Amino acid sequence: MRRPRRAAPRARGSRTMLGSGGRQRRPADSHPDQWVLVAPEPVTDLPMKPDGGPLFTRLRNPSTGEASLYLFNSSAQQLFEVKAFHEEYRSWFIGQAVQHDGRLLFATPMDPLFLVLFYLIKAEKEQGKFQPLDQIVVDSEFSSCTMLLQCARVMDSLHHVIEEKEIGNKKFYKYSQEKTLKWLNKKVNQTVKVLKSSNVCVGGRVQSATFISGKQITDVKEDDYVRYAHGLISEYIPEDLSAELSKFLQLPELTSPEADPPLKKRKFSDAPVDAEEDYTKFNSSDLKNKKTTSKMSAAQKALAKVDKTGMKTMSAFFSAKPKATK
Repeated sequence: MRRPRRAAPRARGSRTMLGSGGRQRRPADSHPDQWVLVAPEPVTDLPMKPDGGPLFTRLRNPSTGEASLYLFNSSAQQLFEVKAFHEEYRSWFIGQAVQHDGRLLFATPMDPLFLVLFYLIKAEKEQGKFQPLDQIVVDSEFSSCTMLLQCARVMDSLHHVIEEKEIGNKKFYKYSQEKTLKWLNKKVNQTVKVLKSSNVCVGGRVQSATFISGKQITDVKEDDYVRYAHGLISEYIPEDLSAELSKFLQLPELTSPEADPPLKKRKFSDAPVDAEEDYTKFNSSDLKNKKTTSKMSAAQKALAKVDKTGMKTMSAFFSAKPKATK
């Protein structure tokens, strides 16, 4: 595979370092020459031209307008979205080398019309007039955007999102929100069919893929599928268009989840309480005895062990003597 057309610039002051044995060691902040990519077979089709081949490039994300990584196949007829699975402390063993970039890239085919739609909406907001397509899909920061017009599906499906005029032998285009919403509605319906056929859990109750329940889930409604599909499609369209699509689909507004009921306060009653334990051990007299015992000195403890049989208490010497009987 060819390297991306727009390679990230090297950090100023970075150098190629030499490790032990004269081997080249890549700086920690540099970008790798190779990646581990999982992609469909069309990506690896033989190029029609000698200098052709799959091409990584950066294009504007149709939802956020920020840079994202995409992949054109060898003939530039098909577009793939590239997503990266990344975990900390992950590397790859490739041949006899260790690649420090342990990301796993996935290339999935996507409709390039979503990216063209971003420029159509942008031109509608800025100019609001019919223009040639090559004047609409233009970007000084992402020059590869013109390759989108080479994709086979773009010209075949462009009529779903634009109004068209032909003057002489030249065609002019303008964004149409009405047609776009109808086209997105079809996309949502197609996604709903796939969700149902794939048994994807979309309702409030979500199950683990490894958990098999004996009870069939019956609380999933059609609106749940439509709302889930709307969320998936919204990842490829601007936020304001997503809101318009929600209205077009007549999705009910989400109600905030019910808050947990407050903790019940203890109600005090005048009725007697049945004691299940012997609470007499907490009587004041017993507590006094415990308090006195805990403060006895070592001499007092030794005296307490003496046999007091036949001995009088100290208080007996100060008590009144009994009167003698005549």
